[in-house]
Amino acid sequence: MNVEDRLASRLAGATVTVTGGFGLVGSRIVHRLRALGAEPVAVGKLDAYEPSVCSSLFGVSPTDGDVIAGDITDAALIDHVVSRSDYVIHAAALADVAGCTRNPMAALHDNVTGTQTVLAAAARHARSVKRLCFVSSASVYGHGGGTDAPARFAEDDPLRPVSVYANTKVWGEHQTALTVGEAGGSYSVVRYFSVYGQPQTIKRGSHSWVAAWMAMHAHLGLPLHLNGGGHQVRDFVHVDDIADATLLATVEPGAHRATVNVGTGRATSIRKVSELVRQHYDVPVIETPMPPGDPMGGRADTTRMRKILDWEPAVSVEEGVRRYVAWLRDTPGAVPGWLRAESA
Repeated sequence: MNVEDRLASRLAGATVTVTGGFGLVGSRIVHRLRALGAEPVAVGKLDAYEPSVCSSLFGVSPTDGDVIAGDITDAALIDHVVSRSDYVIHAAALADVAGCTRNPMAALHDNVTGTQTVLAAAARHARSVKRLCFVSSASVYGHGGGTDAPARFAEDDPLRPVSVYANTKVWGEHQTALTVGEAGGSYSVVRYFSVYGQPQTIKRGSHSWVAAWMAMHAHLGLPLHLNGGGHQVRDFVHVDDIADATLLATVEPGAHRATVNVGTGRATSIRKVSELVRQHYDVPVIETPMPPGDPMGGRADTTRMRKILDWEPAVSVEEGVRRYVAWLRDTPGAVPGWLRAESA
């Protein structure tokens, strides 16, 4: 049975709460659920991006019948939506490493207090919620080795977070097991490696989302900045693959109380991404200092993912960058106004 049929057989008609529904990953999961015949309930705040980004690029709006604009720290709201749910996917977070470093209190509000609110609701309704899937990050593994010695991270490796963001994700993983597990509920944890792909956009002052950052700068004729020389490596996973893996981790029996990497198993340097972007644009590169909290990185050990989910990513980084550039040329309005102003 192919992935589409496997997901449809378990999700058609199911009510699935997706926190962080106004973000890139959350919105893509909502679209997949709609296509599969499920009944998603997207919950999230509109402060991560401009509202126009959510509606025009991500395709979700507070005016949609299955979308709720609200804060995940609102216990009454979260209890209400979780009580109606067959599954819960907790993707809401302040997911910007630089943003969390600049404002740790905001990271604690969203990634700790908000997560606890969702987990507590899932625990209260553990008899009716078939599974909660907690979205974590490969940042929990720590610094990595870069191009000199790319690390290969496996789920049972020691966790060595080097950023505020990573710390909140380590806490969230442990708290998921404590809160939902002790209530007798089912949960899974997915550790995303580097998510990219259209319609991803960028935020001022962030060094995350490197493929989008480079493509948008190149689209405006701006030079590409290689922080630390671009020797960091990432395991780039297209957002389409991320959505499928998350849904599989939500419904597959073997994912019960499992932690699963979601990656390709391939380490790609930041410099390589710049080269892929420059195949489409004639722009220079500039070497810049390494920002704080930016790990050298590595790649996923995908053994458990392939075994438990019976799945592998379909989109290579070369194809993913090509798709992104094609989309950006067709959707030039996706470039934020602040970046256009800076380029002028």
